[in-house]
Amino acid sequence: MSTAAFSQRSFTQQLKKYYALYTGGFLAFVILLAIAEQMGLPRKYIGYTFLVATIGLYAMIGIMSRTVEVSEYYVAGRRVPAFFNGMATGADWMSAASFIGMAGTLYLSGFDGLAFVMGWTGGYVLVALFLAPYLRKFGQFTIPDFLGARYGGNAARSIGVFAAILCSFVYVVAQIYGVGLITSRFTGLEFGIGVFVGLGGILVCSFLGGMRAVTWTQVAQYIILIIAYLTPVIWLGMKHTGVPVPQVAYGQVLAKVTELEKKLTADPKEQEVRKIFKDRADAANAALKDPAKAHADGRAALEQNLNSLKAANAPADQVSAAEKALAGYAKDVEAAKAQWNKDKGAAARAAPPRKHADPFPGKDEAARDTARLNFLGIVFCMMFGTAALPHILMRYYTTPSVREARRSVFWSLFFIFLLYFTAPCLAVLAKFEVYSNLVGTQFATLPAWAAAWQTVDATLLSITDVNKDGIVQLAEIVIGGDLIVLMTPEIAGLPYVVSGLVAAGGLAAALSTADGLLLTIANALSHDVYYKMIDPSATTSRRVTVSKILLLVVALIAAYVTSLKPGNILFLVGAAFSLAASSFFPALVLGVFWKRANRAGAVAGMLVGLGVCFYYMSTTYPFLRDLFGITRPVAEYMWFGMNPISAGVFGLPLGMLTIIVVSLLTPAPSREIQELVEHVRYPSIKGSTYSTQAG
Repeated sequence: MSTAAFSQRSFTQQLKKYYALYTGGFLAFVILLAIAEQMGLPRKYIGYTFLVATIGLYAMIGIMSRTVEVSEYYVAGRRVPAFFNGMATGADWMSAASFIGMAGTLYLSGFDGLAFVMGWTGGYVLVALFLAPYLRKFGQFTIPDFLGARYGGNAARSIGVFAAILCSFVYVVAQIYGVGLITSRFTGLEFGIGVFVGLGGILVCSFLGGMRAVTWTQVAQYIILIIAYLTPVIWLGMKHTGVPVPQVAYGQVLAKVTELEKKLTADPKEQEVRKIFKDRADAANAALKDPAKAHADGRAALEQNLNSLKAANAPADQVSAAEKALAGYAKDVEAAKAQWNKDKGAAARAAPPRKHADPFPGKDEAARDTARLNFLGIVFCMMFGTAALPHILMRYYTTPSVREARRSVFWSLFFIFLLYFTAPCLAVLAKFEVYSNLVGTQFATLPAWAAAWQTVDATLLSITDVNKDGIVQLAEIVIGGDLIVLMTPEIAGLPYVVSGLVAAGGLAAALSTADGLLLTIANALSHDVYYKMIDPSATTSRRVTVSKILLLVVALIAAYVTSLKPGNILFLVGAAFSLAASSFFPALVLGVFWKRANRAGAVAGMLVGLGVCFYYMSTTYPFLRDLFGITRPVAEYMWFGMNPISAGVFGLPLGMLTIIVVSLLTPAPSREIQELVEHVRYPSIKGSTYSTQAG
């Protein structure tokens, strides 16, 4: 055995020992907190303890891993073993969308939510087959590095930098949103303050040590997040079946949920509430046909009612209620239109409960066909987006060899599988708890957690007595998908320490991904823009310093954008996947497998793919439509009824077609470039690394 191989093996053994002790210590910490809860430790302090202890732990790892060496800062010294790189990649991958949003999407969408599970898991097959080993053979530090070397010049590199920043920024906003949500709920801080407190936790992990610190922190974060995710599901599985394997409970509980769905559909009280929502939607639609007249008529009716009550010497409470109604009426037509548009959306709550196991629901065959297309569109975009996300592909630069890169993909899939195989079970168990424990309770005795979550964000949780009967109906509950995982322990009545554990897991998931994303953005700017384009003579310490400064600036901008709440977590993450698939996948895969692909084709293809994808999102997603002042009906911009999250369905094929056509119409790449393709294409061949490795 060579000295290098022996050293690597010894390093791996040390890591196993350290992280085994770390796992045991964390479990002991949770058990001690559970004992303290039973002895009377207030819930608020449990939340603070989890927050301070976990962020403090990550900060300690970050400080111990600080470095100014370029290879350590950018690629962790290329000595991360496959097992641990798989775990770090799993944490990098298990973003707030996977940990917080996945089960929530399955809860709300049922069968249709499986599109994300299939797409994200299948994407790693594409990573293993088409990209990971080839990028590792190429070496270097970033994805724009490969584009710059493969296609020559700075044009492709520049577009790669822009696309990497755009994809990663959209993605990181979703993570910071998740961090703010968790921090504000479990510490009592206001959401905006919680965002910046969580941001501090993100920065201590990545600011000092770059990829080296992020890697070892992410391994620690994965251990916490997987324990946190599995604990409540196993607990609930035991509660319902007596078997500590949640997948065993899945079928039994799904059957119970199906029965409850039938019961709730036929419940007269549920029908009463749904009729109220239907009437509101119908009234709103009628008012929006002539808003000015409807606004004037509404005010006149309220004034007439108030005058009539006063003239009839009605009881004081009736007069007071009429005065309150008049005072609360929309002050102008624009305010009235905003309220009517909101009421118009109540039509969705007028429908019966969606059947969890029913695929592609719809009123008619056309609606079901559209649902099928959107299902396939999500699978497509999530798969190809996975295989093109810069912060994930960068992880395979950190392994010691090409072989380890391949093994790393296997371990990545295994660690991701543990969570994804459990998410459908958690969604069904959570739905059963809501249907059986929350629906039918008295509004006067609503649990404290309901009020606490409504304080955090009323748009994510709202329980309102619409028909004034004092009893909670299913149609009166609005639960955002982003809350399901975090709320499930409280809904099910589990010890609060489990809620704190789940929050710590969600925080770990969001922090780990945010670290990788911010590092991707900062490295793209410092390495590909500053060093490769502006100052090639910059010293290594200056390059690392520039990266740290840029990381801080980008983090603060992302936190500000997060405070605007541009969308739910899952949409933001899905948008990043579509953008990555459209901009990167064609150029990367054709760059590896087709020698004829050239600079003109890559530049044109990336611009077309990214442009088409962003255009479709901008014209169909509400937040972006409002941002760009688009007022024409969204239906005029939609193609085949495809949702904005699946915009990559159009961007990727058009981008790939453009690369092929333009490359064939323009001169072939140079001999040197074609030799690079040969070098990258056969990763198992030993030999000197291509000359671009330097730097």
